[in-house]
Amino acid sequence: MITRDNYAEENSKTVDSWVKDGWIWSIPITHDSYLKAKEGFFDIVLTPTKNVPHEWFGNLKGKRVLALASGGGQQGPIFNALGADVTVLDYSNLQLEKEKEVALREGYEIKLIKADMSKPLPFENASFDLIFNPVSTCYIEKIEPLWKECFRILSKGGVLLTGVDNGINYIVDDKDEKEIVHSLPFNPLEDSSLLEELKQDEDDGVQFSHTTVEHLNALLSAGFILTDIYEDTNGEGRLHELNIPTFTAIRVIKR
Repeated sequence: MITRDNYAEENSKTVDSWVKDGWIWSIPITHDSYLKAKEGFFDIVLTPTKNVPHEWFGNLKGKRVLALASGGGQQGPIFNALGADVTVLDYSNLQLEKEKEVALREGYEIKLIKADMSKPLPFENASFDLIFNPVSTCYIEKIEPLWKECFRILSKGGVLLTGVDNGINYIVDDKDEKEIVHSLPFNPLEDSSLLEELKQDEDDGVQFSHTTVEHLNALLSAGFILTDIYEDTNGEGRLHELNIPTFTAIRVIKR
């Protein structure tokens, strides 16, 4: 039975199954891409299709970077190639294994932490200069505690980059994206019918809707200052074909 006490573990197992099936977000960067990143040529996404502007990162040489829910050997290696001191936190064993695989291949050290980001983060205050969090908050029920924790573990002037689902994906049907079938918020722990739907498709994990405004309110309440923002689509499907944004990339800073 899925409950508030165990849904994160269920999601961890689900992501492991995706990795075994060749999930696109678990395919590590190539050796050539790593070498190009060392020369300053790289692309990183927070959302499905749009690359994060390089100016969002600044100079990462010597910076302490937390790749939050960002295992898979895609972003961590690039941060390392750019000279950062990198820590990767993920709740999927296999995503962390992908990070280790690249580190061994390229001959560098990286700190790997298995932890549930819906719980207090296992770091001291002001431990990082940059937190990079690609789309993943749709797998936790409450976002406010996470953004408060991120504020706590960032140094003064530290930057948080996050990609978030804006909720639209949860109101339409999964197959054709033509019908509105759910209201918001989408919370399977509050609505047992939604949990039953998720159980019918074991590949979906336990997901929750959070609108962009909800994220911005939580980030501002935590103490962050918004510096930049952009929208993105799913990259495929009818909503994408209609150019309907379903994701938002957000840059905030701790003053």
